[in-house]
Order: sequence, then structure tokens, then C-alpha cells
Amino acid sequence: MTTSTAPATPAETTVRYQRGDFLFATARRALLARGALGTVTDADPRRLARSAAAELDRSGVPLAVGVLPFDTGPGAASPGHLVLPRTVHRAQGEASAAPPAADLPAPAATRRLPSADGHRENVRAAVAALRDRDLRKAVLARALELEFDAPIPVEAIVRNLARGNPRHFTYAAELPGGRTLVGATPELLLSRTGDSVFTTPHAGSMPRSADPETDRANGEALLASAKDREEHDLVIDYVVESLRPFCRTLDVPAGPELVSTPAIWHLRTSITGELADRSVTALDLAAAMHPTPAVCGTPTVAARDLVQELEPFDRGYYAGAVGWVDAAGDGEWAVAIRCAEVADKSMRLFAGGGIVPASDPDTEYQETIAKFRTLLGAMGLDDSAS
Repeated sequence: MTTSTAPATPAETTVRYQRGDFLFATARRALLARGALGTVTDADPRRLARSAAAELDRSGVPLAVGVLPFDTGPGAASPGHLVLPRTVHRAQGEASAAPPAADLPAPAATRRLPSADGHRENVRAAVAALRDRDLRKAVLARALELEFDAPIPVEAIVRNLARGNPRHFTYAAELPGGRTLVGATPELLLSRTGDSVFTTPHAGSMPRSADPETDRANGEALLASAKDREEHDLVIDYVVESLRPFCRTLDVPAGPELVSTPAIWHLRTSITGELADRSVTALDLAAAMHPTPAVCGTPTVAARDLVQELEPFDRGYYAGAVGWVDAAGDGEWAVAIRCAEVADKSMRLFAGGGIVPASDPDTEYQETIAKFRTLLGAMGLDDSAS
């Protein structure tokens, strides 16, 4: 394996991406991996982490890159998939000018899974199930299926995602079966550097507005929302309890901060910790945390069962995790949201939201429209497509 640190900006590195590569990039740093010296696959993320560590030690390859699926329970259809790349290029530096936006073809056909009314009905059913099944939260998604007359230019989508979302993690990863997962997520599941652990759970959302006064009011309303604070607190409690067995110390702020993407206001809490055992890798920690209530619900198993009952599609790698781990155990894993799975001439986009007892079906539907904007914007499409 070769590792390159030749001078190049993160933006330039992103432009070098070709379908089949692995990309994990922000405006200030990027990792581009190409080729495969080996793969590690397992439906159980904990076994995957152990196998990856053993393979990195055996092969001498310095890092592995890849994805975890949403469903990591018994009988899960999509396995965790890691690649030991042939070459790796890293770039770091100040944010630089993004390349021009690339034009993409319009879809020939669009299908909504479920329909708008179907999603609203699913929200009502989930709210009832929270009461009947003693659930505290469930996360419901819907999908858009786009069909094209020609092969989809994945490279152009990735370039546009990076251009339009400079504070996100723009990512692209090959999946089993020849599909490509592409997206731009605002949420870091966790990073590990030495004995330092960092995570930024997001939960609680409100659409942005083009009108400055409305936009500011939306952000203020989110920060003051009892419903969204409850949803956020459930996620923080879960993350803290998941990390506590591995950490000597954890620093958890008293409350969330308000942050924004081009499409969405979010509540975010930044948590730092110190590992008690340096043999615990970034992938070990990701396996222990995933899926959080931010993408599944709580209690986890019951919420996942409800999601699979109500959603008329298999999530696959949507709401999974994407990232890398090296031979020293360091790494970064982001939550695989604001994404699409791309085949040759078709792609499936995903967007979801957390359901708690106070959730309103129409508000939840509008939240998915706002979250689709990340991918639709990269495709040159507007809200009418969603």
C-alpha cells in the first residue's frame, strides 16, 4: 500500500474522486482511498471490529475504510463492509475555493416510498406504538427512488455535495453488490485520537428559511422546544451510557447548542472523553454506540422492530456509519444520513425524523422535505421532487 501526502487541498482531493474510491472529506481535510488489497465483512459490528484489527495487524496495511449498515441485529441483510485500500491520499489545510458546480441530468421518473399521506399515517402509527409498546422514541424515514435514462455521474454528485455543504462530512463508499453510498452528513458518530474520544450527537431539527427573520425564529423555536429537547436528551443519555464503560472521564455539557446546515437547524451536544484502555479502537466504539436513538429510537431493539414494520423499504446503509480506522486504533466514523444509494441508472435517497409522543404528522413530513434538500440540491432539483 502507498500513502500520499503530496500537496493538495481537500477540495482538490475531492475532485480526484472516481466511482469505486472511498472518500471522507470536509472543507479542511480529506481522505481518498483507492483499490483493494483485501476486504473484511461481517454482519456483527463487534466481530467486524475484531476482524479488522487482526487483518490490519497481519497485513501491515495502515488503515481500513468502509461502512456499517443500519441494522446490526440478528439476521441483518446488509453486512458491515471494510476495505484495506491499495493507495491512500490525505489532504489538510485551509478551506479553499470549491470547483464549479457540475450539471446533472433530470430524472426520468420519481417514486415516493411511502407517499406523503403514507408517511403521515406512519407517524400516527408510531406515536400510538410509543404508548402501546412502552417506547420513548422511534425514527421514521421515507425514500425517493429516482430513475435516469443514462448512467448516473456519481463523481458530479460528490463534487456538488462538497461544494454545497462545506461544514459536513462528504462521503462516498462502495457497497456490496456494486452500489455506491454518497452523502454529506453533519453528524460525527465519534472520533478517536490516542486516548481522546469525541462525539457530536445531533437530535432535534427545524427547517431553515430563505427569509432571515423566519429563519432566526425557527432556530430560536427549536432551542426552546420541549419536544425537541426531550428527543435530544434521549440521544445524549444513550451515548453517555454507551461510552461510559470505555472511558476514564466524560465531559458532557449541561445542554445542547444550536447549529445549522444549509437546509436544517439542529440541536447538537459535543462530548469529549478519555479512554481507559488504548486497545479499544474507533471501530470498537462505533460498534458499541451504533445505532443511536438519533437514527433508530429507544429502546433500540423495539424501536428497530417498529421501523422495519412501518417503512416500506430496507434501509440498507442509510442511517448506518461511514468512516475509517487505522492500525493504531485511531479513526473517525460519521452517521450515514443525508445520503443516497446509487446504482447504474437509479438511486434511492433517504430522509427521516425522530418521533416522540408530541410529534405532529405534518411537521414530521415537512422535516423530511427539508432533509432531502441536501441530496436534491446536489442533483440540481428542488422540493417538488420530494
